[in-house]
Amino acid sequence: MPSLEKMVQLRARPARKPPPLDAAALERTLRSRVEGEVRFDDGSRALYATDGSNYRQVPIGVVVPKTVQDVVEAVACAREAGAPIVARGGGTSLAGQCCNVAVVIDCSKYLNRILWLDPGERRAKVQPGVVLDRLRERAEQHHLTFAPDPSTHNHCTLGGMIGNNSCGVHSVMGGMTQDNVEELEVLLYDGTRLTLGPVTEAELDALCGEASRRGEIYRRLRALRDLNEAQIRTRFPQIPRRVSGYDLPQLLPEKNFNLARALVGTEGTCALVLSATVRLVPSPPARTLLVLGYDDVYASADHIPEVMESDCIGCEGIDEKLVEFMKEKGIHPQDARLLPDGAGWLLVEFGGKDKQESDGRARKLMERLSRKGDAPAMKLFDDEKEEKRLWKVRESGLGATARKTDGKENWEGWEDSSVPIAWLGEYLRALRKLFGKYGYDGALYGHFGQGCVHTRIDFDLRTAAGIAHYRRFIEEAAHTVVSFGGSLSGEHGDGQSKAEFLPVMYGEDLVHAFAEFKSIWDPDWKLNPGKVVRPYRIDENLRIGTDYRPPEPQTHFKYLGDNGSFAKATARCVGIGECRKTESGTMCPSYMVTLEEKDSTRGRAHLLFEMLEGNPLEGGWRNEAVKDALDLCLECKGCKGECPVNVDMATYKAEFLSHYYQGRLRPRPAYAMGLIHWWARLASRMPGAVNALTHAPVLSRLFKMAGGVAQERSVPRFAAQTFRAWFEQRPRVNAGHERVLLWADTFNNFFHPDALRAATEVLEDAGFEVAIQAEKLCCGRPLYDYGMLALAERKLRQILFDLRADIARGTPVVGLEPSCVSVLRDELTGLFPHDADAQRLARQTHTLTGFLMGRGWKPPPLARKALVHGHCHHKAVLGWEKEEKLVRELLPDCEIVDSGCCGMAGSFGYEKEKYDVSMKVGERRLLPRVRQAGEETLVVADGFSCQGQIETQGRKALHIAQVLQMAIRQRRPEPRESRVAARRLRARRTLRRAALLGAAAVAAVAASKTRGG
Repeated sequence: MPSLEKMVQLRARPARKPPPLDAAALERTLRSRVEGEVRFDDGSRALYATDGSNYRQVPIGVVVPKTVQDVVEAVACAREAGAPIVARGGGTSLAGQCCNVAVVIDCSKYLNRILWLDPGERRAKVQPGVVLDRLRERAEQHHLTFAPDPSTHNHCTLGGMIGNNSCGVHSVMGGMTQDNVEELEVLLYDGTRLTLGPVTEAELDALCGEASRRGEIYRRLRALRDLNEAQIRTRFPQIPRRVSGYDLPQLLPEKNFNLARALVGTEGTCALVLSATVRLVPSPPARTLLVLGYDDVYASADHIPEVMESDCIGCEGIDEKLVEFMKEKGIHPQDARLLPDGAGWLLVEFGGKDKQESDGRARKLMERLSRKGDAPAMKLFDDEKEEKRLWKVRESGLGATARKTDGKENWEGWEDSSVPIAWLGEYLRALRKLFGKYGYDGALYGHFGQGCVHTRIDFDLRTAAGIAHYRRFIEEAAHTVVSFGGSLSGEHGDGQSKAEFLPVMYGEDLVHAFAEFKSIWDPDWKLNPGKVVRPYRIDENLRIGTDYRPPEPQTHFKYLGDNGSFAKATARCVGIGECRKTESGTMCPSYMVTLEEKDSTRGRAHLLFEMLEGNPLEGGWRNEAVKDALDLCLECKGCKGECPVNVDMATYKAEFLSHYYQGRLRPRPAYAMGLIHWWARLASRMPGAVNALTHAPVLSRLFKMAGGVAQERSVPRFAAQTFRAWFEQRPRVNAGHERVLLWADTFNNFFHPDALRAATEVLEDAGFEVAIQAEKLCCGRPLYDYGMLALAERKLRQILFDLRADIARGTPVVGLEPSCVSVLRDELTGLFPHDADAQRLARQTHTLTGFLMGRGWKPPPLARKALVHGHCHHKAVLGWEKEEKLVRELLPDCEIVDSGCCGMAGSFGYEKEKYDVSMKVGERRLLPRVRQAGEETLVVADGFSCQGQIETQGRKALHIAQVLQMAIRQRRPEPRESRVAARRLRARRTLRRAALLGAAAVAAVAASKTRGG
């Protein structure tokens, strides 16, 4: 074991300080030579200051290249200025390799094409910004796949995977990224461009003979190999998950001196990837999941060798702590119940040409295990939906373990060690013993089929004593894993969090060889300096450290889940980037169409963190970069439901805007749309005149200009009669039955009263007496969009005061507008967490479908085709997943679209500046499906704003209440009051037509007299 003093010498960087960098001059040069985007502003620099790790380093600037030539020019400009470079993919790295004091080159926005795919050769050529799932989707058309599939597969990039040598569940089937790279086109810091791959010994001799930079690289690398060959053959662990260090074994003759694969896993410290030719492998058309339950996680790990004899294509392990954390946090708790008995589980996946073959392989393992005395509990899953739900349990590891319910934080740092599978059980026992010695805790799970263990540990990274304790633990953990023949990193790389301890694993000579390897590629040490070799210490550059002293501002929301601290709430994001997905779910709709980091939930959370950090962002609540990033947040709450750590950007945005506009005038839409409850009450007294004003050709244009409304939008029409007026005129029904308070929200009361009327009929049909709240009571939903939180609080206090008797009686409150229901279920308790009535009202508030399901009411099925769009808030915080069951019972022939956000999002889509983004969000999936739906197909959407977006396609969407009304009317005659109302309406229409005809006749007579005169 080398001494700590020796380690310090090994990591020492050159003493000579580089000359001072003129960032402004570099920015000017880049702008003159790069077609893409050059961003040296404080907001962009702060945005890229951290990744998914514990580390933070503010970059010099950011370049978003549009072309490969842009990358070449950017590197040339940096070289001329003496500036370091760091290449960045999805920014999800956990070891700190994606942040540096350097010029960041982000290829994910534009350089994201699949250049070609050859199914016959099973090859594809991709640009570095291609998201893995886009390649997999294209390959699956030919029953092929790219085998490595980390949990970030829906947003990680191939360039990042090459940098980190990523793995994933199915690397069992096809190896790590390195094993699937055939050729790389790379750019060096000195401007050299190379195409690299395997070479024969004869080709190597020829290359070494070249009098060129390429020849120099090959000569020096061959000499490095020859000098260190004995140690290369003996010191590198022969395990499937060895990601630590540089892969010098790729230089051996039997590996064909494969420089492409030698560069995989170098974390951007040696070269920049311009394109990659990758291998594709057959993708089994049929999959079967077998779950094995053991007494504990150690027993499950002990049995990995026999399980891996089964020809499975994936083998994952989880322990009881992970499942416990999931249940505590409410993450897929119903899915965890699918697990067989046990306290440690293996999820073993099999593939085959059909289900019979994959099932057969699983049953063969079950038969073999059942003959043993220590046979596990076994459960075979043939239902694809159940299989997906169980994989969610495993994939939720990060979200479940990043933060405990008591607010205590868990961190990366020792999150991906790996050992030979024969020693996995013993290693887990030793690791748990080490946790106990240092007073730490953490779940143990991961890619057990290849000996890779994931965990997040509750390190104290805020105090000097805690950080010193953390250092001692990592050092001892490094010696422990090496004693089992393992690797410090089995998936996530060294970056900064492991690199300091590479001498423990490889010894001094090989670590010196790593430094020489980098020097050959990057003589100036300008590519991602301080990572992997000559690294920063693990306790340097900490994002949260002893220097972290954020202000604790007074806030409207109380942030109980973050110990009442807005600062801690802004640090909640762990940077894993799930919000950068683009194909499914709701989060994050603006990122899905702009592909801008600042428009992702992660980007916004990082900027809020940086706002409190104060450097480089200044101005606190008045910072314009933060305001700009929050501007396109649709407040859909998708992040609260889908983010692994439940970042609640809708709340953070409302909080920020409340302070940003304090003492300032807000923009026109804030007054035009934020105060809609008050405007609507006035307009309802003369709806015809208001509708004429808002829809007359010239007046309409002026009205929209005054309110900041996009001219392309149609202003909703006020109903001739509000729901409240209709309700107060009708007789009492079901008197003496259980009372339900139907929330007459502003949107449905004044604009779409038919939905509330339908809900009244449905609730009465179910046997309830329906009442409504007083007219002055409004949840104030639009106020949150503009940060009018003081007024919003007053409206909620008014509700709590006026409804105190109903709250005490436990009267259910049923709302039709999901965004209003979410205020009473979510914002209410966020603003008044210690108010008992607020807690009661939140529990007593339901959506219509949720309430009916809770009472065991089943709708009669309706034989109509339907296209159903779920509201964002309904999906994020109101239990849409459970309520889908009632929707499917009601509409057996329905399609529930994975449409994400509709793009309207309350007032968002009405605003002039946001119209284009709004329509792009809608065009992702919802609007095309609406256009494709036949005229006979019902379009169902509960949200008022969703209905407005759908109307842009010439279709009127129905609320689920109206569909339920249709269903119950088909089983019984139309209610007498409805028949009477219909007769009255027909009579009024007849009288109106007669009056119009009479007036026309009078006008005709007058005209004839005039002509005669």
